[in-house]
Amino acid sequence: MPTVAKLLKEKGSDVWTASPEQTVFDAIKFMDEKGVGALAVVSKGKLIGILSERDYARKVILKGRSSKETQIKEIMTTHVYHTVPEQSIEDCMVVMTQHHIRHLPVLDNKVLVGMISLGDVVSVIIKKQQDKIKQLEHTITWQESY
Repeated sequence: MPTVAKLLKEKGSDVWTASPEQTVFDAIKFMDEKGVGALAVVSKGKLIGILSERDYARKVILKGRSSKETQIKEIMTTHVYHTVPEQSIEDCMVVMTQHHIRHLPVLDNKVLVGMISLGDVVSVIIKKQQDKIKQLEHTITWQESY
């Protein structure tokens, strides 16, 4: 099974971040510009949380708060599951499924080096399955030719 490091090498390791003092409005606007569903929240170079569209929907909209007045630190998720470059994509799928999360920050020696999404993980797994099917089809075709 491919690793997180391989996935990051293929997709790129750009990771979009926000500070805990920024407003939720600015963060959501930035997520829209970058086409992402979550931002790593970083303070003094350390990952301290994650802000997702889900946080916004549940903790701002449903609570009747103002996104222009609410700071990220007021609504961010502080218990952040993460992965490491050496971890398998299959293991990431298990973590994401068990904990109902869509984004995993990637830490290497406690340094944020990337972010992977559930979509990234599913794409890798589907590609692996397609490759396996092609391999099996080739094996069956080769055996039938004898």
